Amino acid sequence: MTDFPGTLRTWRKARRFSQLDLAGEADVSARHISFLESGRAHPSRDMIGRLCDALTLPLDARNQMLTHAGFAARYPARAWDAADMAPIRAAVDHMLKAHAPFPALAIDKLWTVVDMNGPAAALFGGLGVGPGDSLLDLMMSASLPEVIENWADVAHHTCQRLRTESAAQGGIAALDHVADHLATVPRRQRTPIGPVIPTILNTGAFRLSVFATIAQLGTPDDVLLDDLRVELYFPTDAASAAVLRTLAGVA
Repeated sequence: MTDFPGTLRTWRKARRFSQLDLAGEADVSARHISFLESGRAHPSRDMIGRLCDALTLPLDARNQMLTHAGFAARYPARAWDAADMAPIRAAVDHMLKAHAPFPALAIDKLWTVVDMNGPAAALFGGLGVGPGDSLLDLMMSASLPEVIENWADVAHHTCQRLRTESAAQGGIAALDHVADHLATVPRRQRTPIGPVIPTILNTGAFRLSVFATIAQLGTPDDVLLDDLRVELYFPTDAASAAVLRTLAGVA
């Protein structure tokens, strides 16, 4: 994707739209879509906005569409420690701390840990993960299959999540690489154990079962925040809750 016609065509096909489908969603003629993809017509900023809305593009892809058409990028990509990100940092920090004594962390689109609470530091620190580290590296490591009892299930569902997130972003090589690795883990017949598939971690020192919820900002206007996810982990049983409280130093 090096020019606007190619970028538009690639995203349209990624979303499995025909030119007629996209025309209907963007309220333009299919002929105009054809001219845009062939380079015979040049889009306005407003038209790019309509096309991006129709294709439900992430903010960094919208910037790419604009720059490839010769316009300035619309959405900034602030640093996490930027001054005007203070309210966001405060909100994320509140969510993470309020979730104690259970683990919680914030990650970006490459699954790099942006922030985590104390319980998450205690849990993930034992797996060699802290702020600035990527959970993708952990997924590729040889250590997880040794400590996750239901690794086949976890690997399968993580693979599906990675593929979904990559497709939504138009393809991210790092996510696809890990998904391909996890796809090689053999599936096994299992006995259903509840309404969600937990991650059952057994280090020898402790055993616990957790599941996660994922939250994101509802109205991001910044590339970093468009990709930010807050993951809150919950125990699936009383024994796991007790283990997490012990790890967090809570009686």
